[in-house]
Amino acid sequence: MASADQRDELNCSICLSLYTDPVFLRCGHNFCRSCIVNVLDTQEAAGAYLCPDCRAEYPERPVLEKNKLGNIVEPFLSTLPGMEETRIFCTYCTKSPVPAVKSCLQCELSLCGEHLEAHNKSVDHSLVEPTESFKSRKCSKHNEVLKYYCPIDAACICVSCWVAGDHKGHDVDLLDVASEKKKEKLRSDIDKLNSKKEEAGKRIQNLQDHGKEQQEKAAGLAKRVSGLFIDLREKMDNLEKRIQDDISTQKYQVSLTVLPLVLQMQLHKDELTKTINQLEGLCNITDPLTLLHENVNRGDIIDQSCDVIDNGIDPPFVDEDIVSQMLHKGLLDFIDALTDLKIKRQISVMKKSDILLDKGTAHDNIILSQDLRSASYTVTSQDRPDGPKRFKSCQVFSTRSFSSGRHYWEVDVSKAEKWIIGVAGKSLERKVVGNESYVGYNDKSWGLSINGAFGARYNNIHTQLKSESPVQVVGVYLNYDTGRLSFYQLCDPVRHLHTFTATFTEPLYAAFYLFEDCTIGIMK
Repeated sequence: MASADQRDELNCSICLSLYTDPVFLRCGHNFCRSCIVNVLDTQEAAGAYLCPDCRAEYPERPVLEKNKLGNIVEPFLSTLPGMEETRIFCTYCTKSPVPAVKSCLQCELSLCGEHLEAHNKSVDHSLVEPTESFKSRKCSKHNEVLKYYCPIDAACICVSCWVAGDHKGHDVDLLDVASEKKKEKLRSDIDKLNSKKEEAGKRIQNLQDHGKEQQEKAAGLAKRVSGLFIDLREKMDNLEKRIQDDISTQKYQVSLTVLPLVLQMQLHKDELTKTINQLEGLCNITDPLTLLHENVNRGDIIDQSCDVIDNGIDPPFVDEDIVSQMLHKGLLDFIDALTDLKIKRQISVMKKSDILLDKGTAHDNIILSQDLRSASYTVTSQDRPDGPKRFKSCQVFSTRSFSSGRHYWEVDVSKAEKWIIGVAGKSLERKVVGNESYVGYNDKSWGLSINGAFGARYNNIHTQLKSESPVQVVGVYLNYDTGRLSFYQLCDPVRHLHTFTATFTEPLYAAFYLFEDCTIGIMK
């Protein structure tokens, strides 16, 4: 009810509809701008201007002042049913706007429920949701309502287009049918995209879980390593304290023994000084008779002095050999303790796998060392007999393969300007000369290389890498079960270069490609 009263207040007294661009006269009455302008134009011939509401007279054409009613009309319109969505009104309801419920394409009219009922009784036209874009729903060529869809040309067409126009003879669908077909395809696409979205959500969750797991793993590892070094420092401090205590004990014993000996020898030295002074006094006597009458037994004095010196206790010394033995034994015990501590702290150490080169796989231009740990390129053919394992490209495999577990080896590449190292599956093609058989250039192998550029390669996809210093020694870590292959630059400090992740399905070999003037070695 309040809404109806409010609407009456917002109706223009001339057109009886809601205000459009409302203005007011000095007498205070409000009108639509266009309505009052028409009234004033009519009154101009009579030479008198009157307010349509209160009949107030104006000797001159009154000035129209814009008011704030427009700010009230707009929000009010948005509260009317259907008004906010379409803002399309019935064409026939001119006194007050009534939302349209349908639009007729042939008549190009919008109709409220009441006028729609009357319209449907008189004609059978195409009705659509309320619209103002009638031209877009008609054929631009025939000005007829678009009723069909031509899948061949992907175009909406009218009857004339289909019967006698450009689409004559084409298989067409009614718009509703074509629309439903498109919706079916869209629903299928939505299902696929929802599946992809669900997969993406699961992937996000897995990545988040993985990140959390790795954070917790890193925190646990840091705690274990910290604990290990605390234990190591404690044991090293204890070892140092024992050795230092022993040195201090020896030092005290030396001091305890040497001090009395020093005092004894000091008294003896004083006696000797006294005797020397006496003897020097005798030497100063000029009268021979007097000197000879002096009874001095110098031989006894000298013999007694020698006996005191010769019979003195040997001073003790600091025994460095004992300290060395203590240090040696303590370090051996420390090594055993280190092993126990690593087990206690659950810290594993990568032990080197025993990697030897397989002479049966080596290309004819590769020389192998006697211990099968080094390979060098040579221009001289080795005339090796061909076999199923031997490579036509300049490569060589290790003798052993890996099909489970963790493995680690180190490769010296300091004597090669260009090189490729990595791992390869047993099924890698060996009788091809081209680079499709090189390590990393196919889906059977993974490689790290310096060949113009430094990088990692799998299935011939190259990943550029950077190194702040020349790569001299490379550590290779393979965890077959988790599908991880990592390369490390063994410098100070050790630097991670690249990690491949894959699902290994066959035995893997350590693999090496040699360029000209290239020598690589597997470190012991």
